Amino acid sequence: MARIVVGMSGGVDSSVAALLLKRMGHEVIGIFMDNWKETDESGVCTSVQDWTDVRSVCDRLDIPYYSVSFAKEYRERVFEHFLAEYRKGRTPNPDVLCNREIKFDAFLSFAEKLEADQIATGHFAGVDCLNGSYRLLRAKDENKDQTYFLYMLRQRALRKAVFPVGGLLKSEIRQIARDNGIPVSEKKDSTGVCFIGERNFKQFLSGFLPAQPGDLVTTEGKVVGRHDGLMYYTLGQRRGLGIGGGGDGRRWFVVGKDMAQNRLIVSQGEDSPLLYTSSTTLSECTWIRETPPAPQGEPYRCKVRLRHRQPLQDCVLTLNGDGASVAFDAPQRAVTPGQSAVFYQGEECLGGDIVD
Repeated sequence: MARIVVGMSGGVDSSVAALLLKRMGHEVIGIFMDNWKETDESGVCTSVQDWTDVRSVCDRLDIPYYSVSFAKEYRERVFEHFLAEYRKGRTPNPDVLCNREIKFDAFLSFAEKLEADQIATGHFAGVDCLNGSYRLLRAKDENKDQTYFLYMLRQRALRKAVFPVGGLLKSEIRQIARDNGIPVSEKKDSTGVCFIGERNFKQFLSGFLPAQPGDLVTTEGKVVGRHDGLMYYTLGQRRGLGIGGGGDGRRWFVVGKDMAQNRLIVSQGEDSPLLYTSSTTLSECTWIRETPPAPQGEPYRCKVRLRHRQPLQDCVLTLNGDGASVAFDAPQRAVTPGQSAVFYQGEECLGGDIVD
């Protein structure tokens, strides 16, 4: 049996992951990663409850547990990139970098110091080895599949990674937790960006980046309102624009950002052609199996996901140097710079890149 260090968040998924591994006879050690030091409006550290839940679960499972701070690494490798992307007017996804830089790098290195054979998390994903190369696989629960956030993992990480709940439905995980008296069996899933939590996004971001209000303009340049700062908006957004009717009476949507003149560009109609694109470009793709899925310049038919939980979309991928061009079979709505394009062939996640 192996010594497996489990990254425990205080949620039901990682708790059941630890339970399943112990049931298999492995030596299991629980590690709580304390990556963000901050208090909420009431002055309570936002990670205190999660750490309390981890201790309760580990006591129930009778496994050793520790809390380790990667706050410095998180700040330098994830959060600074998050802020830099917003300064550029892009919409980043910090979970992708958190997985690559913290959970499957800093945490993996820590586990290796504990002489762990493997590390495990509660991610909804799978891993196997084919012809000596490790593959990242989609989870059984398609609605919960998290390979979109794991596509930057490389062979070193996957060689050590175990995803015990990847073959289960969420409902099955909760039932296992109930049947075994896991105290977080009914705990609500965390949503959104981990370091923002339930707080107001604008209020949080304004504490780190100065807001620069400007004009809301149509594609013809007509001023129809004011925005609070380009960093607060994303392509396809319709809520919070503060435009009271006008035009042809249809709803207004964000269709672009003019960074040079600090203008937010809007248009009317959810089906506006300005919200759709038939292609996109990528500059520095990451391939999980390290070798690209197709030769340079040769069109390769596969599927792509442009946001978490989006149904897989048919596309043609053409590699060009370290980057690629992607042609979609059907035009895609609100393809957003800073988000990721992640590619799949069958059940395998091939890799991807951040949209330029």
